[in-house]
Parts: sequence; structure tokens; C-alpha cells
Amino acid sequence: MSTPAFPASVYAARLERASALAAEAGLDAIIVGPGPDLQYLVGVEGDTIERLTALVIGAASAPTVVVPRMELAKVRSTAVGELHLAVADWVDGENPYELVSSAVGEASRVGVSDALPALHVIPLGTRLGLTLELATPVLRESRMIKDATEIGELRRAGEAIDRVHRRVPEWLRAGRTEREVAADIAEAIVAEGHRTVEFVIVGSGPNGADPHHEVSDRVIEDGDVVVVDIGGAVPSGYNSDSTRTYVVGTPDAAAAERIAVLVRAQQAAVDAARPGATASAVDAAARDVLADAGLGEAFLHRTGHGIGVSVHEEPYIAPGNDLVLREGMAFSIEPGIYFAGEWGARIEDIVVVTADGCERLNVAPHELTRVAGA
Repeated sequence: MSTPAFPASVYAARLERASALAAEAGLDAIIVGPGPDLQYLVGVEGDTIERLTALVIGAASAPTVVVPRMELAKVRSTAVGELHLAVADWVDGENPYELVSSAVGEASRVGVSDALPALHVIPLGTRLGLTLELATPVLRESRMIKDATEIGELRRAGEAIDRVHRRVPEWLRAGRTEREVAADIAEAIVAEGHRTVEFVIVGSGPNGADPHHEVSDRVIEDGDVVVVDIGGAVPSGYNSDSTRTYVVGTPDAAAAERIAVLVRAQQAAVDAARPGATASAVDAAARDVLADAGLGEAFLHRTGHGIGVSVHEEPYIAPGNDLVLREGMAFSIEPGIYFAGEWGARIEDIVVVTADGCERLNVAPHELTRVAGA
């Protein structure tokens, strides 16, 4: 939390927009605890602890940060200090909920960020004498449309993770365990420009049929299809997330044919992503290609998720989501096919909606990539 990721003017604009959106939603104030929303609004990172830290944004009043005094220096090193926001600090034995109440003032409707736990929500509601609401619609709207600075950071993250995927053949080979390959990948994620490794999935053979398999001590075998899904955060806190499917040695012909269909399905969804399309229509574009090839039942999850300061955020590219896509939305497109006990495959890119389509932020080869066998 020592150096703000962006100029103070960026955070000032975000706070102003959040205040305006709160007013439009009829909320007198929103209370934002540690988590992605607080990171987005003022650059304060970290998780909720038993001592309350909260940003109070009033629809008609200046933002105030309530923070334990022991965290004060860290918080002031962020945009909170650069913007000279009002700060109400407290020490053990004092009641931070009183400070939040004072910052909120007279109110009939108050929203809280979805990362704020019941540990704090219940006493806040009691002190304010209100049933608190989720501020998620307000905060989601703020974060869902990326500006040019954010898109630049997502592009930087995408380029960095592409460099890692291009290096995967250095480490992925028969006779090594998934865990050994993952360790090399994790080291490369940092070396190629990320500050943190958020996840590394190496799913070989039957493990690839589990979409959220991470790693194991399974020894990779000749002929294995291997799912490699990796991502991390670049120094600004914005994330990468990209999946490619590899084969060790010579692929089974039937598996290669099915993966070629998957590549076409992923491309169909990319082609469908544009302003005015719905999230469900993009999902259907991928799903229909797989269903037409008899692979519909093998697709077990949604087509994508938004990304930014969180790896998973709005918008969700899923059946039934009639959200209309707008320029600046960023999300993954990642259809997959999974055959229990046999193998799985997934192809994933991050895209950003443009004025007339979308920009793909990951350009490493999408086809089944062959690596050396035993």
C-alpha cells in the first residue's frame, strides 16, 4: 500500500462517480470495507480484519475513511493521503461504528460493499438503526466499465501472461509432476512482469476434466492432454487470466478433433462480443458450436467472467444474463469441454469491448499445442 497505482485524479473521479451512482440509486451513503472495491476507489489493499476499516461515501457529503490508528500510516500512503480525504482514526477500546455513524449522518438508506463481513455489518446496522442494503449495484457499475488507464493495465497483464504461455513447453513434459511444472510456471509469472501469482492450474490427463483442479503429484504421461490456466496481478493490481491446452507428444486423433471444435467455439464467442449484445448471447455463441458437434453436455460452466482488480467480477458471461454489453467492459471468454476420468480442455482469453466489437488481450496460439513427449 505504499505507492498509489494511479494518479490521484483517477481515484478522485472514481469517488465522484460512486457518489453520483449512490445518489441515483437512492442511497444516502455507502460503506466500503477492505477488498476489491476499496482498492478500486482509493488504492487501499488488504483484507478485512477484526478491526474495522471503512470508507464512507455520502451522496451529498465528502468521503471519510475510518481506520485503526495502527493502520493510519499505511492508509495515508495511498490515494487517501494524496486526496486529503477526511480520516477518523481510532484505537482499541473506542467504538469505530460510532465514527462511521457520524460520517454517514442522517440517513434512511445505506448500502455496504459485499466484501464487508457480518462481523461489521451487524453492529453497523444496529448503530445506524437501519437494515443495511448491498451497495453491489452501485459499485459494480463503477468497476464494470474500464477506462483507458485500466484497459492499458489489463493489456499489460495479458501480454505478460502470454509470454509465460509461450514458455510452457520449456517445462511441460512426460515424467514431471504437475506440481513441478506449476512451480516453474509460478516463477515465470513473476519474472515476466507480475507482482503476485494468483493461481496456477496444471491439469493433466484425467485431472484436466476437473475445471478447478489445481495441481497434484500426478506424473505427466506421454499422450496426456494438459490444461494450463494461469494468472497473476501486475504492479497496479490488475489481473491476467489465460488458459491454453497442451498435449504431450502425439495427440489422440479424436481428442484433437474435439479440441479443434472448442477453438472454433471460443472464436465464435469472441466474434459475438460487441456493444449491444447480451452476455447470454456471447455465452450462447460458444455453447451452440459445441452443441452442434455433440459436445454440449461436456461444457460444464459459464463462458466467462469480468476481470480487473479482481480475477472474477462483473460482468458474468453466462446463460440467462441479459446484461447488455457496453464499450469498456472486460471479461474472459473461456469455453471448455470435460470428460470425467479421461481429459479436459479449455481455451481462455481476456477481451475488452470496443466501439464496434472487442479487442483480444491474449494472442498466444489458441490451437492444441504439442510439447515434447518422453
